[in-house]
Amino acid sequence: MHVVIDTNVLVSSFWSKDGAPAKIISMVLSGVLTPCYDYRILAEYRNVLMRPKFGFLESEVDALLDWIEIYGKSVVVSPLNIDFIDEDDKKFFEVAKYCNAKLVTGNLKHFPKDESIMSVNEFLDKYYKNI
Repeated sequence: MHVVIDTNVLVSSFWSKDGAPAKIISMVLSGVLTPCYDYRILAEYRNVLMRPKFGFLESEVDALLDWIEIYGKSVVVSPLNIDFIDEDDKKFFEVAKYCNAKLVTGNLKHFPKDESIMSVNEFLDKYYKNI
């Protein structure tokens, strides 16, 4: 199954290795889920995860992002003509639509109502037992 993972899910997975976001990342790392991304998403992941305020280990960030880049699905998408509250979130929606993927986020309010956009818990409730 293809997924697009919002940056806030990655941040949360680093904060709590046993939390729901970490389960999503575990599913990605085990090959159950295929992350879809483009160069904008990968750049945001690195920029946010390497912020000094988080204090994440560079080696752990590099390992995760290298894995996503190697085993994920890299795409080049056309811009969608949709207004967003936060235009920085639009890239996640564009990639999800292009890949026919589920977009997993901790900020549903930043995205339009769409059945492909799910919170971490919604995604796990719907798909974790079925995968």
